[in-house]
Amino acid sequence: MARPLTIEQRDSRLGIWLIAPSVLVFLCLIAYPLVDSVWMSFRQINTITLDGHYVGLRNYEEIISSPDFWRSLINNFIWTAGALTLQVVAGIAIGLMLHQNVWCRSLARGLILFPYLLPMVVAVLVWKWLFNDLYGLLNAALVHSGLVDFPVDWLGGMPSAMISIIVVGAWKYFPFVVLTVLARLQSIPEQLYEAAKIDGAGPLARFVDITLPQLRGVLVIVVLLRAIWDFKEFDLIYMMTGGGPVISTQTLPLLVFKHAFPLQQLGKGAAVAVIMMLIMLVFMLCYLRLYGREQDK
Repeated sequence: MARPLTIEQRDSRLGIWLIAPSVLVFLCLIAYPLVDSVWMSFRQINTITLDGHYVGLRNYEEIISSPDFWRSLINNFIWTAGALTLQVVAGIAIGLMLHQNVWCRSLARGLILFPYLLPMVVAVLVWKWLFNDLYGLLNAALVHSGLVDFPVDWLGGMPSAMISIIVVGAWKYFPFVVLTVLARLQSIPEQLYEAAKIDGAGPLARFVDITLPQLRGVLVIVVLLRAIWDFKEFDLIYMMTGGGPVISTQTLPLLVFKHAFPLQQLGKGAAVAVIMMLIMLVFMLCYLRLYGREQDK
């Protein structure tokens, strides 16, 4: 006769049944595609027929020796650094403004989420109309003000194309920084500022000596998270410039798409994706380490 289960054993089995659906979803949607992508990167596969054969490290050798890869990698870092810098600067500035007791503060806090909530397709279409070289509002304003003699082809030349996508990316995602900064500002004890005022500290001194040190922990986490998300950005850049002019704004996600579909080289596309994953793994390890430090404080 089987012995009855103890309470600990029943709880253990219940825990396994409760976590099983999450594990199944993880294996189907994350683990299997990841392993399959790594396996495809060692094969030469036609995207349409999916026929292929094992080629070892040849895909990686051809990718690393390609000028397109290094140009895309440099563009990736330029895009990430530029968009991230603008997001953080704008996020801190607007977060500080919305933390003050200003008129219509609640309404402003709600409206600041508008870019972040706007669908990407809609946002890109609006900005492409603004940047249009023939009838765009931006060129019309510049020509009528006398700053330029002829309309500027913002998305058709360099460095204006890279600057344009950086500005749009920063505008789209800076509300995330605003929310995190604003949440941290509201948790800073007001007594610190009152003591600083008694000691004669001005606004700049209070910002440097109190606000920035208090924001440092959350800013490090935000910068790493946004760096990971910006590094893998595809849809914004693809819809804005398609990687052009030529490959001047082409990033690694666009290079993956280029090899996998237009060139029908699924193996090379998977190889670029694996290289991207390794680079992002460095960001993720930094994030986990710093997040662990913040949790231990």
